[in-house]
Amino acid sequence: MKRATALRLCLIAAVIVVLEVLARIGVIARFVAPPPSEMATGLWKLLLSGRVQLAIEHTLAKIAIACSSAILVGIVVGVLIQRSRSLADAMSPFFTAYYAVPIYAFYPMMIAIFGVGEAPQIVIGFMLAVVAVIVNTINALDRIPRVLRKTAAVYGMSPVEAARRIYLPHAGPYLATGVKLAVSYSFIGVIGAEFIMSRIGIGHEIVFAYNNFDNEIMYPLILFVLLVAGTVNALFYAWEKRLLSRRSRS
Repeated sequence: MKRATALRLCLIAAVIVVLEVLARIGVIARFVAPPPSEMATGLWKLLLSGRVQLAIEHTLAKIAIACSSAILVGIVVGVLIQRSRSLADAMSPFFTAYYAVPIYAFYPMMIAIFGVGEAPQIVIGFMLAVVAVIVNTINALDRIPRVLRKTAAVYGMSPVEAARRIYLPHAGPYLATGVKLAVSYSFIGVIGAEFIMSRIGIGHEIVFAYNNFDNEIMYPLILFVLLVAGTVNALFYAWEKRLLSRRSRS
């Protein structure tokens, strides 16, 4: 295990231990938050009971749709924008300021357009994720050296063959960063939208438990979200590091 990974795990463990101790000795009241060990136990019981299985399935399905759509559209749009340097320069300030815009402020408009249901939640997740993919796609293509483009032209490669054999291996790590961010933003967008208006989903279950002072449901579900998002992010981080190490060896 690398030193950075060990240090990261130790830091997480230290935070958990501190929260556990503070909750056990009463510094953090149980009404405010139970100990992390009880959250984990509650989550295990909740998953075994099947009470929130349908909500979890709905939320993960919406996240998958929002994330996959953002990745596909983001890569295509990023490639098209990067082809024109002037267009990329013109769009750069808009991409920089994009995340300063409160996306959730458009939720009433999305309800008017898509109706009350799951579509507005998916659209918000998509809107939060797609720009990260576009920006990282442009960044990835900008980092491809001109000598590689000339090599593809010298060997008479088609655009598809050049992308598969030259461009993607070189730009892969930066594209992986965009994918990783898309997953994170999709989680934030969809679950956050479920907080506002949803009839089913993890966000709805958390808000319902909060309004009813049901910590035995609320905190285990929050822990579930943290575990799933953290695991997925760690997998993509490992994939990104692997691509970087493979490129450095080549």
